[in-house]
Amino acid sequence: MANITIDGKQVTVKDGITIIEAIDQVKTELPRYCYHPGLSIAGNCRICQVEVEKMPRTVIACNTRVAEGMVIHTQSAKAKESQQVVLEFLLANHPLDCPVCDQAGECKLQDYYMDYGLYDSKFNEQKVKKTKKAVSIGPTIMLDQERCILCSRCVRFGDEITKTHDFGIFNRGDHAELNIYPGQELNNKYSGNVADICPVGALTDKDFRFKMRVWYLGSQESVCPGCSRGCNIKVEYEKSRPYHLKNERVMRLKPRENMDVNKWWMCDEGRYAYKSIDQNRIQKLISKENGVSSEISWQKALEKIAGLLKNAKPSSWAVLASPQYTNEELHLKKKLFKDQLKWTHIAFYAPGQEGSEDNFLIKKDKNPNSAGAAQILNLNGAADMTPVIEKAKRGELEGLIIFGHDLEKIYGAETLKLIRQKVKTIIYEGTNNNPTSAVADMVLPGVSYAEKEGTFTNFEGRVQRIRKAVEPIPGTLPTWDFLLNLSGLLGLSYKALRPEHIFEDLAKDNQAFQDLNYKKIGHQGMVWNKK
Repeated sequence: MANITIDGKQVTVKDGITIIEAIDQVKTELPRYCYHPGLSIAGNCRICQVEVEKMPRTVIACNTRVAEGMVIHTQSAKAKESQQVVLEFLLANHPLDCPVCDQAGECKLQDYYMDYGLYDSKFNEQKVKKTKKAVSIGPTIMLDQERCILCSRCVRFGDEITKTHDFGIFNRGDHAELNIYPGQELNNKYSGNVADICPVGALTDKDFRFKMRVWYLGSQESVCPGCSRGCNIKVEYEKSRPYHLKNERVMRLKPRENMDVNKWWMCDEGRYAYKSIDQNRIQKLISKENGVSSEISWQKALEKIAGLLKNAKPSSWAVLASPQYTNEELHLKKKLFKDQLKWTHIAFYAPGQEGSEDNFLIKKDKNPNSAGAAQILNLNGAADMTPVIEKAKRGELEGLIIFGHDLEKIYGAETLKLIRQKVKTIIYEGTNNNPTSAVADMVLPGVSYAEKEGTFTNFEGRVQRIRKAVEPIPGTLPTWDFLLNLSGLLGLSYKALRPEHIFEDLAKDNQAFQDLNYKKIGHQGMVWNKK
């Protein structure tokens, strides 16, 4: 360990770390462009200048190691002068694009100019023009070479993280340009991350480009539902101008740092899957009688379903649960259908739905809560939906309740058609329209992960919170709320009002969750009991 002083504050840090790491530990602000904790040290932007006593000149904090007794100043006149001069050089050929730049509002050039800028510049406005001005370099990213400050973050990301070696810096001096290698395009599975780590407006996301100014965005911490990794994300949504995009509330997803799960990154598949939150949503509660569809209220729907279930034989109805749902919702399904109604046909695993996997973040299981479903439902190897589907095809089931699954996508159109012919009553609950919801006798509009509270358990057994970013679409109801109301109509006493209360009951019932506290599941999540 090393005892050092930072801006008059004595601290003890791990010996051999860099000055910038020590500064970050004491939460002192220091400008940086090329430095990123997930990438190698480049030391080429030079703006993280600090004064170290007994050294003849200022040094860059990102590439200087701490030593015992070191006294560091980040705000001294000498340090500030060095920071200002470096920033002036970085701005020498930078275009005055701020009013039309999509990075405005989250640009570190803007922020640092206000904090560290040398307002009386020594340069005139004869700026060097670069070759590519707002050109597409792949399916997701636009490049503007004039805005690039050559921090090389994107170069190192491609070389060290994805190992796809997409970017290079070409030419020399003030003619140096960032570009992709000749004959290539930026088309790897993590390409969206280069827009996240670009500190200026050189690399921008096509999907978000010119959609909205960032100061109109709200942000909520959540978890990506795209696979069993459970990458930590921020759901960014329109918060102050509902008239601007009436049919779209969620604007983008951004990765959120969690060193135990996804570090600083997320894949493109998860990043751009947010559109299902607002598009093709089931918004009306539909009931069919004699082939005629009509819209009904939740109260009437609940009463109708309760009437059907009160008279149902446990072996004549089946439930297809889903690992897309939260631990709390799965727990209620177990309590209602398995423990209290004693139904024998309950399953959640959809075979053949596995996708691609890599050795970085992407998992082949495209559900966020398969581990939670397996632990909570405790089906002893009977999680596969296929036996239930076969019973339905043979006409051995009177009713089928489907949570979120599209049977046509999983088993094919002919299977869905046969089930529709053989099963008397099909109840579908979910968020988006699909062929299965289209043939159901009753369609219940659910809410998406961005509209509710709860927890997911990833493939490692890490329990993580999802939080409500936007209000549910009018007419929809969270699954846990629907199940609680249904339980009450069936005369089943269950004392819970919110997801945290359901989680408390789950923790009492299930050994894996016993040591977990809903309110204490914070930024890193909590690993369940694996005994």
